[in-house]
Amino acid sequence: MGTSVAVCLVFIGCCSNVVFLELLVREFPGSGNIITFTQFLFIALEGLIFESNFGRKKPAIPIRNYVFMVTMFFAVSVINNYSLNFNIAMPLHMIFRSGSLIANMILGIIILKKRYSPSKYLSIGLISFGIFICTIMSAKQVNMASEGSEDQGVHAFMHWLVGIAMLTFALLMSARMGIFQETLYKEYGKHSKEALFYNHCLPLPGFLLLLSDIYNHGVLFSQTTPVAVPVVGLSVPIMWLYLLGNTITQYVCIRGVFILTTECTSLTVTLVVTLRKFLSLIFSILYFQNPFTTWHWVGTAVVFLGTLLYTEVWNSVRAALGRPDAKEKKAA
Repeated sequence: MGTSVAVCLVFIGCCSNVVFLELLVREFPGSGNIITFTQFLFIALEGLIFESNFGRKKPAIPIRNYVFMVTMFFAVSVINNYSLNFNIAMPLHMIFRSGSLIANMILGIIILKKRYSPSKYLSIGLISFGIFICTIMSAKQVNMASEGSEDQGVHAFMHWLVGIAMLTFALLMSARMGIFQETLYKEYGKHSKEALFYNHCLPLPGFLLLLSDIYNHGVLFSQTTPVAVPVVGLSVPIMWLYLLGNTITQYVCIRGVFILTTECTSLTVTLVVTLRKFLSLIFSILYFQNPFTTWHWVGTAVVFLGTLLYTEVWNSVRAALGRPDAKEKKAA
């Protein structure tokens, strides 16, 4: 499967997934658990059939390592979705998660003792500043939107702070998981599809702790307006159709990223994912009419400028055009 097909899968799958996710959480803000469970179950079943061969294929990486990685992966997925219950708007949710480069760099310095070029530190500074702008403006909107007494306004703001704390924790946990996965790949080789399967299969028992919430939202989904499905000839509650769309597009998104990592450099993968996030953000703002001020636009632009600087896109463009950068000129 070629690079162009993989890029199409990423853009179509990931961007469509954001649309279905917003349709779900706008109607039921607390539906994060049932969304996460459905995604995990679908990808686990696909991996059980096509990767694990119904458990007959022995994993290349020991299960004990997957257990540790899966614990982090499960926590990140649940916390990211559950944070939407705490007055976190979808655009802020996407922008905040774009700060993964910051968390990766910080933990890379602390754990792996890595050192980076000045341009990398500048890009991280830009991303941090952009997220700071968007976060502050969103905090002001929470205060302005809070009606009633001063106590109610304070309660809404503290509620929002809990959501920000959850996003921050998930960001750092995701970076730690990435570093752990990197060390595993160095020791046992790259087995991304195997990791994808075990990351979604092993956490499934953990959803028993959330069974009550998942069941309650399943009941709520079943009570929504039924919609006729042309080919099947049945009427299905519309929220179940949104959930099905979210699950399928999530699989397409992850599958596209996996194909891309096997066919392209990490730079290209990062650039594609960055552009995908930007398009998802723009669509979310325009289509769903999410509140977005001029300062939000400034913060968003700074975040993505910093991300592109981190991936050294300019150097790649110069190299593609046959123009050596400053280092190459100096070497010459």
